[in-house]
Amino acid sequence: MPRRTATMLASTLVLIALLCAGVLIKVPYSEMSPGPTVNTLGDAGGEPVLRISGHKTYPTSGHLNMTTVRVTGADYNMNVAEALYGWLAHDNIVVPHETLYPDGKTEEQSSQENAEEFSQSQESAKVAALKELDIPVASRVVVASVVKDSPAEGTLHAGDVIKAVDGTAVKAPQDVAKLVTRHKPGQEAAFTIVPAKEAQAAEKAGKEPEGTEEVTVTTKKSDEGDRAIVGIQAGTDHTFPFEVDIKLADVGGPSAGLMFALGIVDKLTPGSLTGGAFVAGTGTIDDDGRVGPIGGIQMKLVGARQAGAKYFLTPEGNCATAASDTPAGLTLIKVKTIDDATKSLAKVRAGDTAGLPSCSTG
Repeated sequence: MPRRTATMLASTLVLIALLCAGVLIKVPYSEMSPGPTVNTLGDAGGEPVLRISGHKTYPTSGHLNMTTVRVTGADYNMNVAEALYGWLAHDNIVVPHETLYPDGKTEEQSSQENAEEFSQSQESAKVAALKELDIPVASRVVVASVVKDSPAEGTLHAGDVIKAVDGTAVKAPQDVAKLVTRHKPGQEAAFTIVPAKEAQAAEKAGKEPEGTEEVTVTTKKSDEGDRAIVGIQAGTDHTFPFEVDIKLADVGGPSAGLMFALGIVDKLTPGSLTGGAFVAGTGTIDDDGRVGPIGGIQMKLVGARQAGAKYFLTPEGNCATAASDTPAGLTLIKVKTIDDATKSLAKVRAGDTAGLPSCSTG
């Protein structure tokens, strides 16, 4: 066999071996890529994303698109070839597997956590939107969950309304922990509550619950130190003056909060919030309308631009990363609160785009 032919054959065999190794060798990485965007003003799966009843609504136009990121599953093991391709591709990001699934979290656990965060983001979006419009929302502190085998199990239940601890009125979830930790482990904490069933019945009847109960729970020492705990997670439950329903399947996490809130504001106010423009965005939102950063901002920018967005509402905490690699034709708008967002959209409507708060890499 001629030397040149032998060399070519050997090179080919080496290349085949490397390709096989690239496919067979698994690496601890996961991939993120742009996911679909959904107009919160429109329909998804044949149903309106936002449905409001019991209050006057107005026609809308344009887009207020929430954005998503696709990720490989917790049980999926990338091979070397896939990782190399992902690192070289502009529209994908390869990250350590533990970045997406810390502490060995399974795909089921991650999906459950994302579903819970998504549900909470919907609740906060409703509250933030109505507060932005000066529409009163009644709120109350409740038992969000009870830890299994904790002192509170069997005495306090999810949905119980917490009115006071040791006779001191409770106004926010964090008040509960502060009052409980005034005790030493082993001491009793007295809770003034409205049981969940009574609270729910009163809410359905459109009334305030009548009467309270006094229960005591013996505190124990926390696993982290000498702090007294009873084993509950306190949260906030809201009573809305009319029905606001958010429906969107196969989406999880808290990052759509801002866009849901803006969609609600748009439907409840005359005129178009966007002036017909294609606006996309992302960001968590709390009950007071503060916008928080999210993960996968670069993928969301790509997905938004591919969908046709011209403007992107960007949480302040994501601005530097977003500004470092912004798709051509997409204008970033920095937002810290829902009020920032509505004021910026007013500038978009008026064509005053030079006055928009922008993101910078600094």
